[in-house]
Amino acid sequence: MSRRIVLVALIWSCFIGASFLFSYHSARKVEFRLALQTARSFFDQILITRRWNALHNGVYVPVTESTRPNIYLEDPHRDLHFNATLTLTKLNPAFMTREISTLSEQEKWVRFHITSLNPLRPENRPTPLEREGLVLFDNGTREIGRVMVQDGHRSFFYMGALRTEKSCLSCHAKQGYAQGDIRGGISVTLPFVPKISLVALQIGHVSIWLVGLLGIVLLGGRLEHAYASIKQQSHTDGLTGISNRRSLMERLQNECDRSQREQTPLTVIMGDVDHFKWYNDSYGHREGDECLKKVAHAFQQSLDRPGDFCARYGGEEFVAILANTSLQGGCFVAEKIRNNILGLEIPHEKLKGGVVTMSLGVATSYPDKHALSDEQLVSMADQALYMAKEKGRNRVEAYVPGTSE
Repeated sequence: MSRRIVLVALIWSCFIGASFLFSYHSARKVEFRLALQTARSFFDQILITRRWNALHNGVYVPVTESTRPNIYLEDPHRDLHFNATLTLTKLNPAFMTREISTLSEQEKWVRFHITSLNPLRPENRPTPLEREGLVLFDNGTREIGRVMVQDGHRSFFYMGALRTEKSCLSCHAKQGYAQGDIRGGISVTLPFVPKISLVALQIGHVSIWLVGLLGIVLLGGRLEHAYASIKQQSHTDGLTGISNRRSLMERLQNECDRSQREQTPLTVIMGDVDHFKWYNDSYGHREGDECLKKVAHAFQQSLDRPGDFCARYGGEEFVAILANTSLQGGCFVAEKIRNNILGLEIPHEKLKGGVVTMSLGVATSYPDKHALSDEQLVSMADQALYMAKEKGRNRVEAYVPGTSE
């Protein structure tokens, strides 16, 4: 797998990870808002119930074992006796809130608690968390809400400020409260908060991640294959299947650099099919193409070492690059190429021998004596090839400095 695919896969993984964290965080926010709205609704219902009670200046209920008279309510008409079995007692808003809270707690439902920093009833003393809320209310905070975890159980704690209303002044004015003053708060505790389905969230993101990763690998593989194919085509001769001139010049430049760096000889062989134009004129271009394919194959097969390189230079010209090879060694390989092409016995009626032949020129760069550039090396091999043609063709000539300009 290429680095590009790995990089894209890592980016995709980071994106999915970020998406998971964002989704989880968003779900937590939605969960919190839902719990807050639910608790706020209970709080508002309590306020409405209290307001209804205050508007009626309290309500009377029968005295029972569970509902006893409010000893903290100073009202001459607190209790009304009708007979030996029926006595009514007045419930003010605060006492009614306590009674409803006790009933709710017995049912293991929503728990709420009325409290104040200066409570009349000891049972209304604030918890540490409620005291924190009461202090915040005095500083302008309207409400607080928190997710609580206790003994492995999650709950939501909400607390809202309790302001003194006009209907409350009959009882609380003597305590120094004025209309609009904050005289306490009511806390609401929801025993259950909907949990985020982490499993579903994880499965969803893992599924998307796997599908995306599979797509990246498959698509990336196809793109890499297409890229490799295009790259190969750009470096391969379309007719013969061996490397083309562009690939040759890139390779030659690299070999020249390595030759100078390692101080080793570099040899170039340039070959040209003798009188190939006559061949095309006699046999046609289709047969000419087939001839070039066979010559290219024989040229390539004549190179034994894995590091040896050959390419079609253009037309009927071919070039071989032999790294770490002397001029003598290059001539030996060139002679082998010439004999292998001769051995193909491709008919060429206009040549003396009646078969296709090749002329070759050899040039070598010796960095420890006089290093040659890639262009100089090709030029010298071409000059040697010209000498081979001048001397009758179907032969190998080596470039010796001073013999040709």
